[in-house]
Amino acid sequence: MIRDKLQKLAIASLAGLAVLSTGSLPNDAAAEDVTYLLPAPAFLPAFGPWMLAQAKGYYKAEGLNVTFQRARGGVDVAKQVGAGNAVIGGGIGDTSIIVRANGIPVKSVALLGGGSLVQLVVHADSGINGPADLKGKTITVLSLQDTTYYTLLGMLASVGLTRHDVNAQGAGPAGVWKLFLAGKADAMVGVPDWIGIAQAAGKKIKIFPADNYFKSMAQAILASDKVIRERPELIRKLVRATLKGMQDIMTDPDSAAKVYVGHVAQQAKKLAYIKNVFGMYNKYVYGGQKKVGVMDSKRLAALQKFYVKHGIVRKELPVGNLYTNRFVR
Repeated sequence: MIRDKLQKLAIASLAGLAVLSTGSLPNDAAAEDVTYLLPAPAFLPAFGPWMLAQAKGYYKAEGLNVTFQRARGGVDVAKQVGAGNAVIGGGIGDTSIIVRANGIPVKSVALLGGGSLVQLVVHADSGINGPADLKGKTITVLSLQDTTYYTLLGMLASVGLTRHDVNAQGAGPAGVWKLFLAGKADAMVGVPDWIGIAQAAGKKIKIFPADNYFKSMAQAILASDKVIRERPELIRKLVRATLKGMQDIMTDPDSAAKVYVGHVAQQAKKLAYIKNVFGMYNKYVYGGQKKVGVMDSKRLAALQKFYVKHGIVRKELPVGNLYTNRFVR
C-alpha cells in the first residue's frame, strides 16, 4: 500500500546515546574506534554526508573506524557530548545557542551548508504564496521546541505575524508529513527528506526557501570544549572526512546517491527518492559558504538575538563561544 511505502521513507525524530571507545581492530591495528552520536537514525537521507564518508573510506583514510549511534535529538547529542559521554556528535547550527546558555560546554566545529535545513512547503492549490498568507492556517512542525518551529516563527516575524496568527502543530517526525499529505495541514516546515516523501506520493506542492525570509541554519558537527582542547587532531580528521562526503553530494548528487543506496540497506530500493532528496540538499542547504564547513558568525549572531528576543534562550552569549572555524581552515 502507498501508506506503507511512504512510512518506509519517513524521517524519524531528530534524536540515542553513545560512548567513545578507543583501541584497535584485529584487522587494522592502527585505527582508532570512534562512536559518532547522531540526533536521529543514521539511515535517514539527512545523514548522507556521514554515510558517504563511511562508504567511500574517508574515515578509514584518517585512521578511524567510525560507527554511528542514535540520540534523542540534537539537544540530547549536545548534552552527551558536553558531559564527555561522546567525543563527537551532530546537531543543527543553532544547537550551541540553545544548550550553551544552560551551561553545556559545546561548540559547532563545522557547518554542513550555508542554507537552512528546513523549508516552508504548501499545497500547490492552497493559494498560499509565502509566509504572509499563513494567517489562520494550520502548519505542522516537528515539535514546538525544535528548529522547525523556531524557523516558522522567524518566517512569520519577517512578514509581521506571530505564533498567535497561525495554528502550529508539533506533529512528530511522521505526523509532520502525514497530516500534510492527508490535507489536515495547510503547510509544513520540513527537511528535504519529508519534502521528498510528499513528492513521491504525487502531491503537488510549492516550496518557499526559509532563507528568503529567515536565516536559520544547516546541520552542524558538535564537540565539547574539552575535546577541542585535548584532541584537536581527532576533531580535524572527523570534520575533514565528513565534509568530503558532503562535497561528493555537491559535486555529483546522482553518483553519490548510487553509492549511498549501496551502503545504506534501508534505502537500497529508493534510488529515485534519494537522488531527489540529495538534489534538494544541494539546492537549499549545502551551498552558500565561502569555504565548505565554515560558520557564518554574523548569521549565527543574528539568530541568537532572535532566540533571546523571543524567549527561546535566556541570555545572549559572545558569539565566539558558540563555534570555531579552526577545523575547516
